[in-house]
Amino acid sequence: MLVLRVVLGLTMAAHGYNKFFGKGGLSGTAGWFDSIGMKPGMFHARVAASTEMAAGLGLAVGLLTPIPAAGFVALMFTAYWTVHRKNGFFIVKDGYEYNLVLAVVAVAIAGFGAGKYSLDYLLFGWDGIGAYLWGWWGLAIAAVLGLAGGIGQVLIFFRPPAPADAA
Repeated sequence: MLVLRVVLGLTMAAHGYNKFFGKGGLSGTAGWFDSIGMKPGMFHARVAASTEMAAGLGLAVGLLTPIPAAGFVALMFTAYWTVHRKNGFFIVKDGYEYNLVLAVVAVAIAGFGAGKYSLDYLLFGWDGIGAYLWGWWGLAIAAVLGLAGGIGQVLIFFRPPAPADAA
């Protein structure tokens, strides 16, 4: 579980870091968000980059694991709905394959628990509060909270641009 958490978490954190500091930085990311209908773009660039970094690092260290896993689900649902769903399944055609895998693996980690080599285990063990950080509770928290966040963000903010040929 340690290897899976660290690889998945640091991969997501790297995406957030890239939004903050990669080529184009937050302004480039904001422009892209505006172009796909997630307005205001700068707000969404900051939210996406911060959530990717926080959820990624939280999952990597195994801290309150269902919460960062919910962040993965919210991020990946929003990416699926706003960009990838119209392109089909396969990532080579900009489909939603990658989004699905990241979200499902994050929920699975929340369900199985962060493992013995995690801050969850160190701070809470498997009993008391720790019992809510894995199993059906962990899975439900990650899936329900993540879907609620992603669906809420899409419903509140997503306004797809009109097709070019509609003008």
